[in-house]
Amino acid sequence: MSSATTVRPSVVAITGGYVVPVVGPPLEGGTVLVEDGRITAVGTDVAVPAGAHVVDATGRWVLPGFVEGHGHVGLHEEGEGVAGNDTNEMTVPNAAAVRAVDAINVDDEGFRDALSGGVTSVVVKPGSGNPIGGQSVAMKTWGGRTVDEQVIAASVSVKSALGENPKRVYGERKQLPSTRLGTALVIREAFAKARHYAAARAAAERKGEPFAPDLALETLARVLDGELVWDQHAHRHDDIATALRLADEFGYRLVLNHGTEGHKLADVLAERDVPVIFGPMFTSRSKVELRDRSIAHLAAIAAAGVRVAITTDHPVVPINFLVHQATLAVKEGLPRQTALEALTVNPASFFGLEGRIGALEPGRDGDVVIWSGDPLDVHARVEHVLIEGRTVYTWDAEARVGRVVERAERFAS
Repeated sequence: MSSATTVRPSVVAITGGYVVPVVGPPLEGGTVLVEDGRITAVGTDVAVPAGAHVVDATGRWVLPGFVEGHGHVGLHEEGEGVAGNDTNEMTVPNAAAVRAVDAINVDDEGFRDALSGGVTSVVVKPGSGNPIGGQSVAMKTWGGRTVDEQVIAASVSVKSALGENPKRVYGERKQLPSTRLGTALVIREAFAKARHYAAARAAAERKGEPFAPDLALETLARVLDGELVWDQHAHRHDDIATALRLADEFGYRLVLNHGTEGHKLADVLAERDVPVIFGPMFTSRSKVELRDRSIAHLAAIAAAGVRVAITTDHPVVPINFLVHQATLAVKEGLPRQTALEALTVNPASFFGLEGRIGALEPGRDGDVVIWSGDPLDVHARVEHVLIEGRTVYTWDAEARVGRVVERAERFAS
């Protein structure tokens, strides 16, 4: 394996490995060519340009970087206590205007852990304390001096929560919403206002009249327009039914997060093509909503034809354990190919990012991870991580330690 470099070479060739593009059949002795940060060729007969930086992956597995579709890395910092927890703005039930990107610390240790687990992209979301929690950001897990330099898309979805969490938060204050019906009311009223707001804004534009913006309603109007996904936290089947009811009423793009009891409505989710970001799986039955939790439910949901992804809900489960959850899901019946898709192309497509991340194919970003073996084998280890063609992590086998190329090294010049 070649050593890390602190700059991104214009051309990088990862050669000789067992290449798993995810969107096509595996290639023995394949090459992945990355030019100016984007993949330009994948195959067994790729010509390596003179002067290219070559990473020898002989005897290793080569895969796209994994995509964590639901996490709080950088937003809920590890080891920082309340000072580093900006996950929930639990002062108003409708916090649609807040943005996760405004509170992310890119030096959170969780980002380093992500690299050690082969995770190169993450959708960072506000938490589930509010009926409407705020806007999510899609970003790379390493690479910039600030979060802005790692952003793929500053807003890809709006986080919403049904069930126990908002009931608990606002019920303790004895204010709306303290029940499930109150939570649905908050969401329904917010979208009704957003509809009227969008119509009034359009009328003002036609007449050339000034119009005072409302950032929360602007955000919800983007959901109604289909620009942003509605990311619905729901565990129990009755909350999932409410999520479907609201989506039918307002016509937005729904992605179900957690889906603990999704197997009970799997045929309905499949018929409506509602994706599920399932997990986290490495948890106990810590609350009523998780009484029916089982890793095997993911296989049942996928078998019904539902498009699935897997989440750690970091820091609930460490983000580097994303692949291990997939391994246990395979043990419980999830097909291997579906498991790989759940870590890569599926979460990318849920958020409209399939042109950038989630597979090894020309045109996508050069986010490439070299494993010591099959990543679904718990003994396999990440040995080399490239983001947009730049090496950001290597495993030092002799010292038995992973080495992240830190910002001070990359931006020394």
